[in-house]
Amino acid sequence: MDIGGVGPKAAPIDVTNIKRGPIVAALIIGAFVSILNETLLNIAFPSLMEDFGIAEATVQWLATAYMLVVGILVPVTALLQQWFTTRQMFIGAMLLFLVGTILCSVAPSFGVLLAGRVIQALGTGLMLPVLMNTILAIFPPENRGGAMGMIGLVIMTAPVIGPTLSGLIVDSLNWRWLFYLVIPLAVFSIAFAWLYLKNVTELTRPKVDLVSIALSSVGFGGIVYGFSKAGEGSWSDPEVVWCIAVGALAVLLFTLRQLRMEEPMLDLRSFRYPMFSLVTVMMLVIMMSMFSLMIMLPLFLQNALGMTALAAGLVMMPGGVINGLMAPIAGKLFDKFGPRPLVVPGLILMCVAIFFFTQIEATWTGGYIIFLHVIMMIGISLVMMPAQTTALNQLPRLLYPHGTAIMNTLQQIAGAVGMALFISIMSNGAKDYAMGTGDMNPISAMIAGLNDAFFVGFLLAVGALVLSFFVKRSNAPAEAPRAETKIEPEPLA
Repeated sequence: MDIGGVGPKAAPIDVTNIKRGPIVAALIIGAFVSILNETLLNIAFPSLMEDFGIAEATVQWLATAYMLVVGILVPVTALLQQWFTTRQMFIGAMLLFLVGTILCSVAPSFGVLLAGRVIQALGTGLMLPVLMNTILAIFPPENRGGAMGMIGLVIMTAPVIGPTLSGLIVDSLNWRWLFYLVIPLAVFSIAFAWLYLKNVTELTRPKVDLVSIALSSVGFGGIVYGFSKAGEGSWSDPEVVWCIAVGALAVLLFTLRQLRMEEPMLDLRSFRYPMFSLVTVMMLVIMMSMFSLMIMLPLFLQNALGMTALAAGLVMMPGGVINGLMAPIAGKLFDKFGPRPLVVPGLILMCVAIFFFTQIEATWTGGYIIFLHVIMMIGISLVMMPAQTTALNQLPRLLYPHGTAIMNTLQQIAGAVGMALFISIMSNGAKDYAMGTGDMNPISAMIAGLNDAFFVGFLLAVGALVLSFFVKRSNAPAEAPRAETKIEPEPLA
């Protein structure tokens, strides 16, 4: 079922003389507020369980629902960005986020709190693709690295600050202040964007295909939800199996439909560009490898070393801060030297750090963990933004919304898969150790499970390293080819 366009298509927008600084500032402020919120609430789960009288399985929905909504919404943003201006998308997203934050702050029950989180997730899901698409629209390829690096500074730093800041607030005040303090930041972001953000994208107003939206929502939502539930429980749970199976079938039908449509909702012709395809696959592997560390390390710090949540957050903060500070530097180096001199050394550092983590022991000190974590995060900073910028640089302008939506969607799926995969490997490894050795010490069993999980993460990192040798600098053609036009892609090497 299609809904036709209702207005004339907008004329191309000239961005040659536009002031980029205020636009980037508006985007960074909004990104910081929304991304900070993603990790701000997790450390308050015990307080929420006590206040609302709910179990751990129930409170986890605050994280699961957030990831689920973003996973469903991001694919649709490729369509929305062709119907609504940059200002409408960004300010609308931040208004949704503000409404959700206010609702969470005054929530009288868990149901209201969950509804507020869902509204917050709607805002975040709309905002993140707009962020990257705007950078692509206003900067030429030779200057995008520095701009993407500034965005990386926020994307990498905000999630690390979140748990530590949350721990301080929860210990000193109560969980509602996690939302009270975000409200003025969101208001400031909206006001700043209202004054300085400009419309920089072209509106083509393609047909709205409701069947594609339904298949996308069921498909990507089912996969993200299924793997998230697998991480909480068992792979054999019928709910997990059916969600993943139905989601995969819906994604297959969605893909077939997009390939046959003249104006697809999510234009998969992006994959005809070899550098985009290569880097997208590499990023999926990297994201899953990262989760071996980002999920397992806090568990080790708290459950094996006996640290508090706040202390664990402080241990992980130096690496996160350095990673954020390195992002703009990596962006400038990318503009000068291209992707391969950054991506290959970055993945080597990741492989080295994860290899040492495969030898993890309960006798490790906090200082040694910080050292390895810093090495890992420096490697990630050399890889993430340069690799993504390389992939998107090869796309023509009209495919920017589709390319950013594809990458963000697949990274959401990789996050859900990585979370489920590594928790499962750790749990099974711990059980096998206990049964094989007869050692019932839970810390020893956990260490054995962590070793298994980190080893799989190391193998994934090595796979990404192999792919990185084929990455090279790429530039886009002047305009997107028509559906019937034969595309001559660049060779990989």
